[in-house]
Amino acid sequence: MTSTSAYAYTSRQEASGIVASPMNTMPTSSRFSAYLLLTASMALVGTYVALSKPLVAVIPVFALAFLRFAIASIAMLPWTLRRKTELPLTPTERWLFFLLSFFGNFLFSICMLSGIALTTATAAGVTLATLPAVVALLSRWFLRETLTPRVWIAIFLAVAGIALLQLAKATEPTSESASALTTLLGNLLLFGAVVCEAIYVIISKRLSATRSPLRVSALINLLGLVLIAPLGLWQLASFDAGALTANLWLLLVFYSLAASLFAVWMWVAGLKHVAASHAGIFTVALPIAATLVGIFLLGETFTWLQAAALACAGAGILLISSARPTAVR
Repeated sequence: MTSTSAYAYTSRQEASGIVASPMNTMPTSSRFSAYLLLTASMALVGTYVALSKPLVAVIPVFALAFLRFAIASIAMLPWTLRRKTELPLTPTERWLFFLLSFFGNFLFSICMLSGIALTTATAAGVTLATLPAVVALLSRWFLRETLTPRVWIAIFLAVAGIALLQLAKATEPTSESASALTTLLGNLLLFGAVVCEAIYVIISKRLSATRSPLRVSALINLLGLVLIAPLGLWQLASFDAGALTANLWLLLVFYSLAASLFAVWMWVAGLKHVAASHAGIFTVALPIAATLVGIFLLGETFTWLQAAALACAGAGILLISSARPTAVR
């Protein structure tokens, strides 16, 4: 799960009256601290998505996903165990937790890690920034929500951004554009990760009203570990862990904790003082962070077409976050 989903499903809660929006009379210092937390959360998401590229270059995808869930499960053990004051999970909640983990952790991780291995960190950031638009579209199909013209424009901008990314690859020199099909496959896999996360957003509405975000994240992380275990252990059996340097181990731990714990905590803490419908503007930090990491740490090139794709992603986020939530029919 990425913490972008916290914004999306909380927005749906506000629209349905499940969660009340924060008061506008809060102190300026609290509002500023909340803005910092939300920006840092999205920047962290963009950073760990981009930095997972060096990991998939060394560790097989299923093995990497297994290690990520295993490390995070140990770190999130305090939220995995049920407290004495907490009610047991109902059969419906168990089924919802399975669906959340299957789409939000299992399939999302496979698509994201496989996709970023075939494309660039810049493309990953821009593609994942289409999440608010995809959530809005799925909400129209499954929740029968009415989409405003602003949201339709945001969806168009999301599609345009992805198209510009592929066009940027096609316009590269022949020696580099030979991998255009590979890049297309990578971008499609990343978009598949976005769809998985959007499905997670749609079905998480029920659980988010009764369980804390860290409790939900801990349990679906544990279920993700169980789901990926057969494939992960199969690849780990033939993987030489001694090939990992100390820097890669540190990067692996950072990726695991950032994805499952820190980004979620900062986002939820920031939402205590900022309405979710307004907090969506801070998701623009995701593609910006991924782009900066790709350029300055991974040595990727940045063309004007990629800049245009990034602008489309940012404009779409601004339109989505500034649109008023609509009621479910």
